[in-house]
Amino acid sequence: MASPSGLDPQPLRFDAPASASIPTAGHNHNHAMNNIHKKTHRSQAAWSISSIKAVPSIFQSFPVFPVFPVFPLPKPPTFLDFPLFPVNFLTSADNQRAARATFIGCGLESERARWHRDGMAEGMARDVAARILQKRERGEDFVENIAEKELAAAALSGQDRSLAVELAYGCVRREGTLDFLIDRKTEGRTQKAGLRILLRLGLYQLFFLDRVPEHAAVHETVELAKRLGFAPQSGFVNAVLREYVRRRAETKTLLNDLEKTKPWIALSHPEWLWKRWSERWGPDQALAQMRLNNESPAVFARLNTLKGTHDELTALWQAEGVEFVGRQFDWAPLVFELKGHPPLGSLASFKKGLFYLQDASALLAPKELGAQAGESILDLCAAPGGKTTFVAQLTSNQATIVAEDVQPARLALVRENAERLGAKIEIGNAAPDRKFDRILIDAPCSNTGVLRRRVDLRWRLQEKEIPRLATIQLGLIDQASRRLKPRGTILYSTCSVEPDENQAVVRKFIESHPDFRIDFERELIPYRDGVDGAFVARIVRA
Repeated sequence: MASPSGLDPQPLRFDAPASASIPTAGHNHNHAMNNIHKKTHRSQAAWSISSIKAVPSIFQSFPVFPVFPVFPLPKPPTFLDFPLFPVNFLTSADNQRAARATFIGCGLESERARWHRDGMAEGMARDVAARILQKRERGEDFVENIAEKELAAAALSGQDRSLAVELAYGCVRREGTLDFLIDRKTEGRTQKAGLRILLRLGLYQLFFLDRVPEHAAVHETVELAKRLGFAPQSGFVNAVLREYVRRRAETKTLLNDLEKTKPWIALSHPEWLWKRWSERWGPDQALAQMRLNNESPAVFARLNTLKGTHDELTALWQAEGVEFVGRQFDWAPLVFELKGHPPLGSLASFKKGLFYLQDASALLAPKELGAQAGESILDLCAAPGGKTTFVAQLTSNQATIVAEDVQPARLALVRENAERLGAKIEIGNAAPDRKFDRILIDAPCSNTGVLRRRVDLRWRLQEKEIPRLATIQLGLIDQASRRLKPRGTILYSTCSVEPDENQAVVRKFIESHPDFRIDFERELIPYRDGVDGAFVARIVRA
């Protein structure tokens, strides 16, 4: 069958022999961003030689490991009169130069050897990315949580950490497109999960990661296949990737054409999401939203005035090497976009509680709640505490704030953040008959406004979940109405861009509660407003 662009897919007829496979099987982003003060453990260095072709044949009988050993070595194998350099040694720029000088001094440095030497550390990044994707395939956790644990245990430089994250997250975001490309060359034959992960990694580098040369993408993926127990299938991996190298320009044209005919494949989203968004916003706006969801999101931080001033924070950031720019939004004047930084959990500015990592859109609900000093405030769905602590900041700790959550165990996150930020908050369920001046509901939702951050959510979420969530959301507003003082205010908020969870829920509540009215509504759409998606509605008792 011809492809949508008229190109012959030309499937590869290669029957890969069976081999032992990688074992496989089929959150809250604000807390994940702020809970980064983890200890990093340096694992034992692996030792390898990337290519012995650059070495004179007289030396090729010396003991070397052509691939990463699967067992720990008591000491590195020797090459000539000096040990081969461990991968984590080469993550240091100074050590890379020392290694290069040693190879050149022995007359062994060739162009190919230089390329392999530079790729050794990046090879470790690919190993980490593959482990993240394997665990995600087995359903162990959200990919963001898996990545946090794997990176904490890996001995990677900052640059290689970034590569590992880009590869892992990119393969998940682009999974639909990558699987389409794999199926074109394998006639739709089912691949072992581990092998499909390898093909996704290689194809992602070829089509969505410009920094990696074609030959590096192919070679490093083939070597990764060997390290992960897929040596018998490495020829198959090589054949698929080299075929796409030969037809790269045609394939890019195919993907561009697919944006007009099957945009959910070209931009790697579930078809049902494309249909919902294109019907509501129009095709151009839906395409813009899907393109945005495939990009890495900006990192925002808000100044915490409970602990310091604008000048104190920015001066400390400059001393700590944090690159930042101030951002102005009509609802959030105290926000910075972080462009580059050391590990944030290690910074004095973080430990002192001078800032909190939080998208600018998340500040809209606390602002529109309108809390005042001396009032009683209930946050009904408080964890992990970003909005709750901002309410405390807006009231200068002069309001009585109670934090509850539909999952009480998560209130430990609120306590952790409140202590670091100096926010005075009562944590735990209040008496059922206690009444409040204002109640904030940051309701559980589909999270379709934060798909850039919840990387694998698009593949987990099903359309049938939306009406179920709407029922829960309506119940939360009804519960809040019974705990509200006369003339009190409810601020309903989600990070969904679905009207079924937003305007429809609020109007259904108003229909059955004539003593309430909608005082304010606002919706933030990522492609239009440049921040995460959000909806807020201020509901007041008449």
